[in-house]
Amino acid sequence: MIIKEAMVLAAGLGTRMRPITNTMPKPLVKIGGKPMIDYVLDSLKQAGVKRAVVNVHHFADQMEAHLKAYEGLEILISDERDALLNNGGGIVKGITQLGRDTIFVMNADLFWVGEPEEGPSNLQRLAQFFDPDRMDMAMLCIRIENTTGHNGVNDFSMGPDGKLTRFRDDPSNPVVYAGAFAMKPEFLDDAPREPFNINTYFDKAIARGRLYGMMMDGHWLTVGTPEAVDEAEATIRRLRASA
Repeated sequence: MIIKEAMVLAAGLGTRMRPITNTMPKPLVKIGGKPMIDYVLDSLKQAGVKRAVVNVHHFADQMEAHLKAYEGLEILISDERDALLNNGGGIVKGITQLGRDTIFVMNADLFWVGEPEEGPSNLQRLAQFFDPDRMDMAMLCIRIENTTGHNGVNDFSMGPDGKLTRFRDDPSNPVVYAGAFAMKPEFLDDAPREPFNINTYFDKAIARGRLYGMMMDGHWLTVGTPEAVDEAEATIRRLRASA
């Protein structure tokens, strides 16, 4: 399967990144010389995505100008200037601009580096892994030791076949959610048209035995504070030097 459309969540306030985000949106903060959102857009483009919706709120004009200049991907804007919709509501609003085929959903401020250059990318592998007959969602996961900037809390436990349960309910094989998943838009057809957290639909998929995960290659980064910028850049320099 080749997934050709995506939703990118980029509307957050970046509160913990202040004072940097007093003058710019968090997804445009540069890490290793590149805005965080460009790591995400580049990975989508590499995987064969042709069209992506990006939601905007904080310094929306800056976001729109940057996205307009980005090449190689049709980017549509989901405008949340009037009111933030949380990640779940943001997805529901944004995907109304997309079709009904399988999509990727990604966070604009979570990204990875150090994928093997040969063979399919993480997102290409995820597209091949996702089976809508058995799965409501399939997400990229990673071991906590291969993360930088994470809060140290495991999210899920992964079964031998990739089926996920909450780590708190089964700590046997801990993994961290890496900020990207595949799904059919119809899974959110009954979702509220107001702010809500997408975690409620992770739990819905778990209850149905239909939340699955796939281990990603490379090193995953999240940059939540100004102090974390230096740590992330040091990690990127180390990985590039060892490549």
